[in-house]
Amino acid sequence: MPSSPADVVELAVVERGGFIESRHLGRAVVLSPDGSVVDALGDTAAPFLPRSSMKPLQALACLSAGAPLAGESLALAMASHAGTERHIAGVREILSAAGLGENDLGCPPSYPVDTASRDELVREHLEPSRICMTCSGKHAAMLLACSTNGWDPATYLDPAHPLQTHIREVIERLTGERITTTVVDGCGAPVHAMTLAGLARAVHRIGTSSERSPFALHRSAATLVRAVRENAWAIDGPGRPDTVVIERLGVFAKSGAEGIMVMVAPDGTTVALKVLDGSGRVGTAVALRLLERAGALPSNDVALTLRSLPLAVHGGTKVVGSIRAAF
Repeated sequence: MPSSPADVVELAVVERGGFIESRHLGRAVVLSPDGSVVDALGDTAAPFLPRSSMKPLQALACLSAGAPLAGESLALAMASHAGTERHIAGVREILSAAGLGENDLGCPPSYPVDTASRDELVREHLEPSRICMTCSGKHAAMLLACSTNGWDPATYLDPAHPLQTHIREVIERLTGERITTTVVDGCGAPVHAMTLAGLARAVHRIGTSSERSPFALHRSAATLVRAVRENAWAIDGPGRPDTVVIERLGVFAKSGAEGIMVMVAPDGTTVALKVLDGSGRVGTAVALRLLERAGALPSNDVALTLRSLPLAVHGGTKVVGSIRAAF
């Protein structure tokens, strides 16, 4: 069964003028560079839905299925992008390589997450579109994998489709767990329940892979990580949390809806966490502090990075508190 409040711990608090206004409970696990557990907060064996933090696994599966993704396109394949003009142009390139168009995307129509991009579309009286949806890069990559293998693109979101079967097999290999529950994610794609420990293992394997590995999947994983670190703008957007921490600290990071975060430090130390109430405002701060506590990131660098994120609590025009890790 999914976690209940009895098997979670306090991960973060919201402080206003020295008063603790809110508390965020959750679970987290930290793996050392060699993959062993060095810190566990709460029950890390309870199943949960990893949401967009599963995208690195899905993107790797598309790559291992032969999809010709590289550089910006590969980073966009695992993005929850902000929908800027640059993001949309990149997704169009992936679709063009597949010989398909925006109408072939199975994600729902949406306005961009990026405020300026959204405002521009509204000023031009344009309707929400599938390509502006934050998960369109993942969907385009799935379509490219279908095109590469001659699989039906019209049914690519069906859990029984050859692509989804391949994705499921890759996820089971990386997590070391059998998938027993599959539901529909917000973008329309299948999302598989797993444990926090399993997700951490999978992301650790991806984040510590080498492009010189004798195993093709590991070489592809290392290529994926390099693509993200070299194209941090693609995975989220300028000034947005995932992009900021990748650019500033060289981590491999991917947030997910409902309070999910995975992060791999340059030395391979890995964090996976779930905020029980689903809040996305604390995941980055908690993950960075856990990596700092494990000795994987310098304290000064973490402090400077946290100051650049939207963690301040305001009272009128003044900063009167902060959103911060509880440890």
